[in-house]
Amino acid sequence: MAAFSFLHVAAAILLLMAAAATAGDPPFSCGAASVATSEYVFCDATRTAAERAADLVGRMTAAEKVAQLGDQAAGVPRLGVPPYKWWSEALHGLATSGRGLHFDVPGSTARAATSFPQVLLTAAAFDDALWFRIGQAIGTEARALYNIGQAEGLTMWSPNVNIFRDPRWGRGQETPGEDPTMASKYAVAFVTGMQGNSTAILQTSACCKHVTAYDLEDWNGVQRYNFNAKVTAQDLEDTYNPPFKSCVVDAKATCIMCAYTGINGVPACANSDLLTKTVRGDWGLDGYIASDCDAVAILRDAQRYTQTPEDAVAVALKAGLDMNCGTYVQQHATAAIQQGKLTEEDIDKALKNLFAIRMRLGHFDGDPRSNSVYGGLGAADICTPEHRSLALEAAMDGIVLLKNDAGILPLDRTAVASAAVIGPNANDGLALIGNYFGPPCEPTTPLNGIQGYLKNVRFLAGCNSAACDIAATDQAAALASSSDYVFLFMGLSQKQESEGRDRTSLLLPGEQQSLINAVADAAKRPVILVLLTGGPVDITFAQTNPKIGAILWAGYPGQAGGLAIAKVLFGDHNPSGRLPVTWYPEEFTKVPMTDMRMRADPATGYPGRSYRFYQGKTVYKFGYGLSYSNYSRQLVSGSKPTESYTNLLASLRTTTASEGDASYHVEEIGTYGCEQLRFPAVVEVQNHGPMDGKHSVLMYLRWPTAKGGRPTTQLIGFRSQHLKVGEKANVRFDISPCEHFSRVRQDGKKVIDRGSHYLMVDKDESEIRFEA
Repeated sequence: MAAFSFLHVAAAILLLMAAAATAGDPPFSCGAASVATSEYVFCDATRTAAERAADLVGRMTAAEKVAQLGDQAAGVPRLGVPPYKWWSEALHGLATSGRGLHFDVPGSTARAATSFPQVLLTAAAFDDALWFRIGQAIGTEARALYNIGQAEGLTMWSPNVNIFRDPRWGRGQETPGEDPTMASKYAVAFVTGMQGNSTAILQTSACCKHVTAYDLEDWNGVQRYNFNAKVTAQDLEDTYNPPFKSCVVDAKATCIMCAYTGINGVPACANSDLLTKTVRGDWGLDGYIASDCDAVAILRDAQRYTQTPEDAVAVALKAGLDMNCGTYVQQHATAAIQQGKLTEEDIDKALKNLFAIRMRLGHFDGDPRSNSVYGGLGAADICTPEHRSLALEAAMDGIVLLKNDAGILPLDRTAVASAAVIGPNANDGLALIGNYFGPPCEPTTPLNGIQGYLKNVRFLAGCNSAACDIAATDQAAALASSSDYVFLFMGLSQKQESEGRDRTSLLLPGEQQSLINAVADAAKRPVILVLLTGGPVDITFAQTNPKIGAILWAGYPGQAGGLAIAKVLFGDHNPSGRLPVTWYPEEFTKVPMTDMRMRADPATGYPGRSYRFYQGKTVYKFGYGLSYSNYSRQLVSGSKPTESYTNLLASLRTTTASEGDASYHVEEIGTYGCEQLRFPAVVEVQNHGPMDGKHSVLMYLRWPTAKGGRPTTQLIGFRSQHLKVGEKANVRFDISPCEHFSRVRQDGKKVIDRGSHYLMVDKDESEIRFEA
């Protein structure tokens, strides 16, 4: 009977979906033409989302409830509830990777969306205001696409805020980098931009993924589906979890996605301590928890964590999961109930979380185009001139100048008689946009960009692809020798790094290095190398070769990437990007990707990871980036402790850890006490010329000692400031000792050491004493 009911409902869903697609209208409930009317509590917009969701769930049959538990949720025609597709992607622009967004609908008025740079390049701008504007633009375009009937959902499974722990990780390109402070600030800016500023209705729902410690795809036969990450309490608390905590606590994200990863023997999507105790309990998630796609199925199939499908479904839902990407839970939940492993109340709890989000999105307030605060958005709000300009700005601000010998850049376009553009990434539109992308509205390749500045430009790919297993080295060298200037566009592609694919080498693939060297040797003057990559590469050979005059890292720069690169090359934009990840030498690949430890272990030769703990040679350091201008930065004020500051500390007891250092427990100081301890610090920054430009000031904390697992240094804040030549500005940082001076002990507890802490900007330091 249950199966018959489910099939009956599914047939009705298909008819409803077909009708909606034909009409081109966004699906909604509780309108004048809906089956359900205002007599139902779930249609009463004056009630809370939780009350409305509870009323709706209470009216549904068991079969109707089970049908809601996948990313393609069935409709309930008798209640006027349309079907819904939860899975949509918006990593750096609206994407076609999920099921909910459509650009190829017959008669559609929107065939493309703004494609911003891949996240890692955007992160290199160190500008949270920019990140907010990008999130805001993407959220606007998502709502606009929904309003014109080309979207079946407004739940965006973005951003990815996992820590970029290992340079070989194929998905590191999707993240804001290796630093937890930076990733946390990115999460807050992007999520708040995406979700909108309305207290009444969400613009979209953002989902921070993938909690937690997920950063391996497929390395030496170890796959993400069966990898058990052994993570210390210390590393969880101070590295892997902070971005997700910020998503929930500070950004009020409405979704968290659990990862495939097993964490210390327990898969993330079956981990009640993680999902219920931490995410929903300690952090206070007001939203839903989704699984990565098929993560519930792999509990049994790949991880062998459960013996039966029903066990997998039961353990996931009881752990705190609300919705499964895929059909596995929909297929097996009924049997799990019949076997007594799951109750209908377990399902109700999940559905209340799910429907509360749909209520907050305005899906049960009638036609969203007339009732929603976002109802006026439409096709004209997608690919707008403002959004295109923002995509260009983001690409320009993220580009990192790594080398500029003898000031070869910027180039004077009038002094370039001829140019050779060489490289597999020079005229490949896909090379610009990374993964999780939709059709871009105005793509410009690097070749297009240079052709906009120069008339005499000749092009040669030089390699059959970024893999470069076939290289036209002789032809490339001949072209270089007959050209005034040479631009090389090399790097990686999604065939080397992507979801499901990690690298085994940090070197440029195939014959790229030999091709670059041959072209540099043949060229009349030092060549200019532009790298399009997600993750870092070991280019020591280019760094030390005097025939390679300049190197730029342009990430995957999005639809405006070609123009952005050209503007930097020819001086219409002063580069200001700084690396959001450490660039390691090839020898780092001896370190197993499966070793999750952040801290170095000198006894075994383990070098540690990220600028905070790594003890080894680097190709380029975190935060590195050159400019066409010379900037100075100086700490001009840090706060002296006030009487209330010292009185508060005097009232607190100190504890002595195993390493013998006295410290204060952050938990004991409490929220009010932490607010009382805040103080400002000011940095004077000046542009000494010769160009106007934007500059990011990075402030770090240094402890007097690095023992006890303390980081070498820790980024605590950054500010971006535009300065004209000769201009000075005071950049203010709000310092919170509870947040910025604290460290995490081995037991996962946050403490603040009694005594000296040093604020750092470059080599300029200011000592702050933290004691009564």
